[in-house]
Amino acid sequence: MIKYVAQRLALMIVILAGVMVVTFALSRVLPGSPIEMMLGHRPTQEQIDLARAKLHVDEPIYTQFSYYVADMVRGDFGESLRTGRPVLEDVLERMTATFEVTTLAVILVVLVGVPLGVLSAVKQNHLVDHGARSFSIAGMALPVFLIGMMLQMLFYGELSWLPLQGRMNSEILLDYEFPRVTGLYLIDTLLAGQWLAFKSAAAHLVLPVLTLSIASLAVVTRITRNTMVEVLAQDYILTLKAYGMRKRRIYFLYALKATLIPMLTVIGLTYGFMLGGSVVVEYVFDWPGLGGYVVGAITKNDFPAVMGVTLFLSTIYLSVNLVIDLLYYLVDPRLRAT
Repeated sequence: MIKYVAQRLALMIVILAGVMVVTFALSRVLPGSPIEMMLGHRPTQEQIDLARAKLHVDEPIYTQFSYYVADMVRGDFGESLRTGRPVLEDVLERMTATFEVTTLAVILVVLVGVPLGVLSAVKQNHLVDHGARSFSIAGMALPVFLIGMMLQMLFYGELSWLPLQGRMNSEILLDYEFPRVTGLYLIDTLLAGQWLAFKSAAAHLVLPVLTLSIASLAVVTRITRNTMVEVLAQDYILTLKAYGMRKRRIYFLYALKATLIPMLTVIGLTYGFMLGGSVVVEYVFDWPGLGGYVVGAITKNDFPAVMGVTLFLSTIYLSVNLVIDLLYYLVDPRLRAT
């Protein structure tokens, strides 16, 4: 077990090194000058020389890369050319917003997608099964930004039930202040006892979470259904039915347990997909997370911010997959024996 974890950690380092090389190379070959972003229009020649020396852009690319690696090892990801703040501070400040919406979306996908997939497998080729598969195809076919815009038009434009954008109403944010303990508004407002702020934060979360969930819900539902169909045809399941065991116990205890390995894999991949998909969703809903930050960084050629966000998201994605791999040992005794 320890050897396996060490191997995976070593592989993570290699992958992160590859991501770092690719992002660094792209930041240097793409058109546009970071000097203009840093200094604005009509800088003096002295200012340009100082900026070029600070960014090391007048040195060979391998020398620039060595400077970047040395700074990153010390925890210095550079300063954002757009905000003028350390990239690490910007990323950590905005990551909580992305983590909040992404985690809630994953929880919703698991709570809805797994039972729906089980029901679809149990009612194979019935109306419920056809409806679930049609929903899966529609969820996978529609672009994420289109789903978000449709939800905005329905729940904000037509019904006026939910807010359009943002993380909380600005009036409530000013009138009902609460300490930022975790950075997660739902938890921080509860800890502070600010119920109106909690209600506003929850209302602003609904549409982004639904948008992220719909496409991923289709994948989880289909995988759960397909694996359950195979398991329900196994001899030991048929034997349990012949013994007269309750069907619900068979489905959710014995059959579902046999599908945990592929389901864990899909859940891990889904979380990674949501981290990437949240960039579009956050931009649509003006969510103050990493999505809007990285889009603004890309459009302004803010390469320190782009590389910092890319490495941060890559690390989270690889860490989630490592956790999923370790969970295999908990749900499958055969792996522990091996």
